[in-house]
Amino acid sequence: MQIQIRTGHNIEGHEALATHFSGVVEESLSRFSDRITQVEVHLSDENSDKKDSHDDMRCMLEARLKGQKPLAVTHQAATLAQAVDGAADKLTRLIDSTLGKLQHQENHRTDPPLSNSIK
Repeated sequence: MQIQIRTGHNIEGHEALATHFSGVVEESLSRFSDRITQVEVHLSDENSDKKDSHDDMRCMLEARLKGQKPLAVTHQAATLAQAVDGAADKLTRLIDSTLGKLQHQENHRTDPPLSNSIK
């Protein structure tokens, strides 16, 4: 699973910040690591020009699962750490739900498997 960190122009993208948040995302999604090819982490400060803004740090996570369309979630919070944690929790639930639905569909197929029908 490849993790890419992207920051808005008003977020200082220090190497330590990228390493820390990559670790948070990787740990949160570790049980899906064999199904995920890439995760993009987009960090931004939505109201950087206003001093007293609440929940202005934003984290958008986009995960690419093998053979599926990308899944994306967004979370806003007072700090970057809270925004990343919230987005990681949302993405974990979304992936779990998506894979559960795919498994359910696979278990309830009524057509014969393609490999058995061709002779």
